[in-house]
Amino acid sequence: MRVSIIKGLHLGERDSMTGTSITMEDGTLNVPNNPIVHYIEGDGIGIDISPVMIDVVDASVAKAYGGEKQIHWNEVLAGEKAFNATGEWLPEATLDAMRTGLVSIKGPLTTPVGGGIRSLNVALRQKLDLFACVRPVRWYAGTPSPVRDPGDVDMIIFRENSEDVYAGIEWEAGSEGVAKVIDFLQNEMGVDKIRFPNTSGIGIKPISSEGTARIVRAAIQYAIDNDKDSVTLVHKGNIMKFTEGGFR
Repeated sequence: MRVSIIKGLHLGERDSMTGTSITMEDGTLNVPNNPIVHYIEGDGIGIDISPVMIDVVDASVAKAYGGEKQIHWNEVLAGEKAFNATGEWLPEATLDAMRTGLVSIKGPLTTPVGGGIRSLNVALRQKLDLFACVRPVRWYAGTPSPVRDPGDVDMIIFRENSEDVYAGIEWEAGSEGVAKVIDFLQNEMGVDKIRFPNTSGIGIKPISSEGTARIVRAAIQYAIDNDKDSVTLVHKGNIMKFTEGGFR
C-alpha cells in the first residue's frame, strides 16, 4: 500500500481529497454525491476489518445509487499507527479533520500503556462531544433467538456518552489519589458507606441537567422523525436520586 503523510493526515492509495465536503445547515447534513468521509483504520484487527468495511460500503452505495454517488475515503491517524508516525496517540490534525468533516468512522483502538490518555475511544467522545451512543436493536429473520416473538424486538437505545462514569474521572485502588479522595469523603463529607476502603477504586459520576436534557431531546427527536410511538427512560433514580434521578 502506498503511504504518505500530508499535513498530518495519513493517506493511502484508496484515499482521495478530490471529493466534496459534507456540510451542515440548520442542523441538517448536506451530503454531496461524492462526500469525503474520514476513517481511522484502528489497531489489532482494524487492519483487517476496515478495508473490508470500506469495500462493503462502496459496493452498497454503488448498488443503491447506480454509480451516481461515491464516497471519497480519507484515512486519519489514531492509535498505534499515529503513535509510530507522529509520537502522538491522537493527533490534533485527526481531531480537526473529524470536526470539519462531520462524518467519520473508526476501527477498534488500543488502550495506550502508561500515562496520558486512558482510553482513545473515551478521548474521541469527549474531545468531539459525541454525547449520544445510538444503538439499534432488532431481530433479523433466520437468526436464532431465545425470545418467543423476536420479530417484536425493534428499538433504538440512546445512551449518554460524555457524563456519568463514562467521564473517566476515577482513581485506582491503592493509589495516592484514591487515598486522598477516600480521606476527603470520610473525614470532610462524613461518608461511611465505603465498605472496603483499603481495596476500593473510586469513580466520580457527574450528571448535569444540560447533559440529561440533550440526550433525552435527541431520543425524542429521533422518535418523532422516525415515527416511533414511545420513548422509555431507563435509569436508577430511585437509588441514585441526585444523579440518575435527573432523568425524572
